[in-house]
Amino acid sequence: MSTSSVDRPLQPGDRAPNVVFDAISREGKIALDDFRGRSPLLIGLFRGLHCPFCRRHVSAMAQLNPALKEKGIECLAVVKTPVERARLYFRYHPLPDLLSASDPEGASHRAFGLPILEFTENETEWPHKLGMDAVMAMRIDLPGELPVPMNPAAAGDFLEKKDWYEITAADRQIMIAGHMPLIGEFLLDREGTVRWSFTEAEEEGQNICRAPSPEELLSAASQVAH
Repeated sequence: MSTSSVDRPLQPGDRAPNVVFDAISREGKIALDDFRGRSPLLIGLFRGLHCPFCRRHVSAMAQLNPALKEKGIECLAVVKTPVERARLYFRYHPLPDLLSASDPEGASHRAFGLPILEFTENETEWPHKLGMDAVMAMRIDLPGELPVPMNPAAAGDFLEKKDWYEITAADRQIMIAGHMPLIGEFLLDREGTVRWSFTEAEEEGQNICRAPSPEELLSAASQVAH
């Protein structure tokens, strides 16, 4: 398994590394090399199921999965949640037909260049440090989910209460106090080259806790389909 790190998120034109995961949705392993020469792949690298925003990103990927499959594109949702914990979650919150995998060590985040953000009191050095003063000034707008736009911390707390998600010891073992791994989605062509990406590391923090719009994703998919 490739666990080498790169110093920035992979960009269009970069070749994606091979990473091997424990499959959640079935037994065995899933390797990125399994898709090379066979089909394009949308891979989502998420924090873990303890993150309410990531749970929604995974669900959004599942909703787009049929449309992407029609274009010949496979989807893979990767969460940092340990595999047995993830399997338990998806047993009660099934996402039919979505291929999912576990990466509790965050090897794929490092290999795709997604940094771990450190929260500070008031020092921001994007995308490695973010002051809590800046966090409190941000607003997340999720119509239908949040009553009003909220800062990420307040939005996360609101969604946790709404979801009734219980943080377990397995969740805690991957959480890093005062830090947050940034997440991203990467569209690879059938040769494993990045053709499109959307990451929280971009836009000086404006993408924090956000996901790409379905329209943006499907437009990008049309460029690599079949």
